[in-house]
Formats: sequence, C-alpha cells, structure tokens
Amino acid sequence: MPIKNRFAELHSDITAWRRDFHAHPELMFDTHRTAGIVAEKLRAFGCDEVVEGLGRTGVVGVIRGRATGSGKVVGLRADMDALPIEEATGLDYASENPGKMHACGHDGHTAMLLGAAQYLAETRNFDGTCVVIFQPAEEGGGGGRVMCEDGLMDRFGIQEVYGMHNWPGQPAGAFAIRPGPFFAAADLLDIRFTGRGGHAAKPHDTVDPVVMAAKAVSALQTIVSRNADPTHQVVVSITSVETSSKAFNVIPQEVHLKGTVRTLSEEMRDLAEARIHAICSGVADMFGGEAHVRYDRNYPVMVNHDAQTEFAAHVAASVAGDCTEAPLVMGGEDFAFMLEERPGAYILVGNGDTAAVHHPEYNFNDDIIPEGCSWWAEIAEQRMPIG
Repeated sequence: MPIKNRFAELHSDITAWRRDFHAHPELMFDTHRTAGIVAEKLRAFGCDEVVEGLGRTGVVGVIRGRATGSGKVVGLRADMDALPIEEATGLDYASENPGKMHACGHDGHTAMLLGAAQYLAETRNFDGTCVVIFQPAEEGGGGGRVMCEDGLMDRFGIQEVYGMHNWPGQPAGAFAIRPGPFFAAADLLDIRFTGRGGHAAKPHDTVDPVVMAAKAVSALQTIVSRNADPTHQVVVSITSVETSSKAFNVIPQEVHLKGTVRTLSEEMRDLAEARIHAICSGVADMFGGEAHVRYDRNYPVMVNHDAQTEFAAHVAASVAGDCTEAPLVMGGEDFAFMLEERPGAYILVGNGDTAAVHHPEYNFNDDIIPEGCSWWAEIAEQRMPIG
C-alpha cells in the first residue's frame, strides 16, 4: 500500500500545524499550549475519547474501529517537547520563544500523528481500538515513564505500542529499523572533587581538586578502552567542568564534573557505574582529597521487540517501497519506558540532507509528512484488519 491519497490532501494543513508548533516551542512538561491544541483537534476529528493531563501534560485520544470484535488495542506515540536552544534557522516561522527551539523534530512527530488520527477517525477501517499518545518531556524529563506510571497502558488496555523519529542524513521519507537494543541507556553523572583551596603561588599548601578532576577525566576513558569488552558499546562523556573559584590566582576548594554514560546492556551499565566510583575514589585518595559521585540511572536501553519490529518494517516497506536496517544509536530515547511495559517497535524516517537534530539550524522536513502519516495509519489498519 503506497502513501495514502488522503495525506496528500491534508499535507498543507498538517504542515501548517507543524509550523505553528515550531513557532511556539515548549520545554519538558510545560507543553500546555501544544497539548491544548492537540486535544482540541482530536475532539474536532471525532475521537471517541480524549484525555488530558496524563503524565502531567500528556494527551491521549481513543479511536474505535468500524469493528471492535478483535479486542485488539494498538498505541501510537509522538513526543511534543522542544529543546533549550536558541534557533538559528532564519525561517519565517522560527521560534517566537527566546532560548527554546524545536531542534529535534517533535513538532513534526506531533503534527504527523495528528494527521494520522484525523484519517483514522474519518475512515475507522480497522477492527479494534487505536490509542494515539502525545507525550511531554522526552528531552530529559522522562515523560514516557511518567505517563506509564499514570496508568497509560492499563487504563486504555494498550497491547502493543509504536513510535517514530525523523532522522537527518537518511533519504527523505525512507525508513530504517532494527530489532533488539536500538537506542542506548542514557545515565547522568555528577562528580564533585573536594580538596583544600589556597593561593596559586603556594600549591604545596593546598590539596588541588583541579588536578584530581583532570586525572579523573582522562582515567574515566579507560572504562571504554580497558574495562569494557571491545565488542560492547560504552560511551563515557564528561560535558561540564566547573570550579568553586573564578579567579586566576586561586586554587579552588571544589571541582564539579557533569556528564553522561551510554550503554546498550545492563551488564555494561553495571560495569560503568562500578568503575566510575572506583576510579574517582582512587584518584581522590591518591591526592589526599575526596570524591562524591552520583550516578543516576536515567533512560533505559530502548529494545525493539522482534515480532513487532518485523511487522513495523513490513508496513514501512509497503508505504515507501523498502525498509533498511538502522544503525545502533548511542543517544537515549524515553520510548524505552513504554517498550518495557508493552511489546512494540520504534522506527526512523529519513529527514533528508538537513542539519543534525539538537543543532540550532535543524528543521523538520515537511516533505516527509505523507510517509510518516501513512506509516502510522497503516500500523493501525494492518495490525487490526477488517474481516
């Protein structure tokens, strides 16, 4: 089944929705405007039920098919939040909210799922129930986890769940997916080295936490090079270094490091956490200081389920003519929480030759709207066929 004609007809409307979302980005759970528009449109489409405030600002729409005898319930999820980035695209619909930008394409995901919801509510050409899920706070807030904790899966009887993300560098409208671990666990690292500050001309009277931090930043990379099995992916990144002093001639009392740890298995996650604690404690002991390490297990590994991945790839090929194998991604994705609750799959759709996500010049490619909408609609129709 190729791209649905209805989405060619709706393309300009969906593009307008997307560009409105783009001009008014909202962060984390503060997606009140976006969620309000989503709920208003779902009601206008004739959804059988629209629930607001799930997972604080999430929205859920329920669409029952022309038949419901199969008892099947399939969830389709899009994310709504933006990023704390100053936009540099120069677009006529660029962000009107300083320091906030839809730099990951969640404006496009939301608009495409709205388009699919309109079509599904119009046609209802499936035997079962489709639940469309609009989630806040994917960008670090764990909105997927919060919606699940709020009873998303049980309340709506969801049996399977599917998600999609645009992917710059992949041909526009082309799909890619992989079974098993797909996106990495993304854990947060907070380390404080404490010593004894003093005058820069008298380092012998101090216990220098800057030296401790410098040694630790280098030593932490040995987790990847010397502790982890080379065939297992691990990324340890220190992304911020701050000291308690801003002066040129003062050795500070404390140095604060922040970073992330990315892994694709619980075994590597456990190894990384243990080694970080050991390395930082050892470095502090060596120089006579103290290390305080906080390792926060944030997003888990996102694992696609085999049967649902095969089905999602089949649907993608029916829409676009092909579906290739996606690479492993060391970024995090909180759809992982939903895939821990229910079987399902997550797919990439090409955004074309655009700036990368999380870049101030990124923009979602409106040309891929018909493919994305068609995939979501076909997931419902093919998973819950009439007759």
